[in-house]
Amino acid sequence: MNKTGIVIILLCFLAAAAVVLWERRKARKTMEEIERMLDAAMTGSFSETNFDESQLSALETKFAHYLSAAEASSQNIAQEKDKIKTLIADISHQTKTPIANLLLYSELLMEETLPASAKANVEALYKQSEKLRFLIDSLVKLSRLENGIISLFPQQAALQPLLESVVEQYAAKASEKGLSLQMQDTDAFAVFDFKWTAEALANIVDNAIKYTEHGTITISAVSYEMFARIDISDTGLGIPETEQAKIFARFYRSNSVQKQEGVGIGLYLARQIISGEGGYIKVASVPGKGSTFSIFLPK
Repeated sequence: MNKTGIVIILLCFLAAAAVVLWERRKARKTMEEIERMLDAAMTGSFSETNFDESQLSALETKFAHYLSAAEASSQNIAQEKDKIKTLIADISHQTKTPIANLLLYSELLMEETLPASAKANVEALYKQSEKLRFLIDSLVKLSRLENGIISLFPQQAALQPLLESVVEQYAAKASEKGLSLQMQDTDAFAVFDFKWTAEALANIVDNAIKYTEHGTITISAVSYEMFARIDISDTGLGIPETEQAKIFARFYRSNSVQKQEGVGIGLYLARQIISGEGGYIKVASVPGKGSTFSIFLPK
């Protein structure tokens, strides 16, 4: 092979190497630009204001259009959440005063000297007003939780103060019904939001008192390596196995407890709270012998 052929082959090789390097550099720039877009999207600062399509590859162009659409969708969702937040606040505000007035006037009427039939009607009116207040408050809490308006802030803490606060809240109600509300001391700890977890436990304890006619309600906690378990056990009606998966549904009430006061929202709210903290609830029950609700919280 003469020198000219060698030179041509060498030039072709150099040209090919140059093309490969150029394409590789172009691909690297494209990936860097996509990475920049992703970083901007994750921080919520993505914008196409200075978008120069002539300098981007087809992939970058499509990706930029996708991120722009996603950003617009995110803004729409945020606006809808603001509307829902305003609506919930309006409902809460507009219903609070009328319900408070119903309760107040009912109490005033009960202090009057009334015929037996009228007194029974006033007492029924008071109870229904209380039920309405509880329902509105629960629905507002649920809506705020489900729409992300209320945020849970789980922190690692001891379970003893949490359990003590629930026992203190319901000791009198249990005693009025002739029930014993007991708590076993514990040194267990977990990661939870104190206020909202107390509300979840309170809903379960309230149900236990409501559906237990005699015996004991016990609250205890067990610590494991990765999680802690809170048990709330009663000696009440119990729950048939066919209904145990249904009791956490919104507004579900068993036919066997229709005569009892309630709206079927307490367990649903409890599950929403515990799930939001990374935990879960399960139930074990034998009809006629009682139930145990177990709340699992991460450590």
